Amino acid sequence: MAPPDQPAAEPSTRWLDAEERAAWLSLSRTIVKLPSALDAQLERDADLNYFEYLVMAMLSEQETRTLRMSQLAALSNASLSRLSHVAKRLENRGFLHREPDPDDGRFTRATLTQEGFDKVVASAPGHVSAVRAMVFDALTATQLRRLREATDAILTRVDPGNSSWPTPPPV
Repeated sequence: MAPPDQPAAEPSTRWLDAEERAAWLSLSRTIVKLPSALDAQLERDADLNYFEYLVMAMLSEQETRTLRMSQLAALSNASLSRLSHVAKRLENRGFLHREPDPDDGRFTRATLTQEGFDKVVASAPGHVSAVRAMVFDALTATQLRRLREATDAILTRVDPGNSSWPTPPPV
């Protein structure tokens, strides 16, 4: 049966029970609040927003510090348009360089400059401290394991090909 304030739904609708609803609302609040908190720390301490940091961090983890923009968009879960705007800002600050892909000129490559790499290295300790304080220090070892299992299970449904993130290292 639909909740009293909801219109009648098709008979196949599986409404959330109280426990599922509470878990969903908690996850929804986390999805909204955590990026804002990470943004605030990075803007205060590193003059970067979370997305800028993420783009630079993804490049810093590549052997050549270079990726095609389409690959970088997938890794940072962004549209090419959004990534292009951020890449332009990072380029203007000297943190990134874009050029046509020499292997296929239809693509553009983004390369993290030495100045950009230095910025990521300088920003990482504060960011990691914030992540630890906001997430990991709040969890027991068992909760941490369960969090990873739960988020991996969810990601299997929303990103079946695991196209949006590099493979995590084994634990």
